[in-house]
Amino acid sequence: MDVTAMSDRNRNISEIELRIAEIIVDELKIEDATPQSFDVNLDLVDELGIDSMDLATVALVLNDEFDIEIYEEDYPKLNTIHLIAEYIRERLQESSE
Repeated sequence: MDVTAMSDRNRNISEIELRIAEIIVDELKIEDATPQSFDVNLDLVDELGIDSMDLATVALVLNDEFDIEIYEEDYPKLNTIHLIAEYIRERLQESSE
C-alpha cells in the first residue's frame, strides 16, 4: 500500500469514527462526552455499559447512515468505535466491488 492510500485510509477511518461517535452520543444520550473527545478504543460494553439493545439501536442507525448491513452475529466483536469503523470500511469496500 502506498503512502497516499494509507493516508486516505486513515482519514476515512477517522471520519467514520467521528460519525460513529456522533451517532452513539446522540442515540444513547451520553451527556459526558462529545464526539470529538470520545476515545475510539473505549470498550463500549465493559467501560461504557452499552447493552445489546443499545448496540442494536446504534447498528440500525449505522446501517441507514452508511447504507450497509451490520450482521447481528457480528455485534459481539464490535465493542469499540475503532472496530466498528474498520467493520464499516470493510463492508463499504465489499459493496463497491
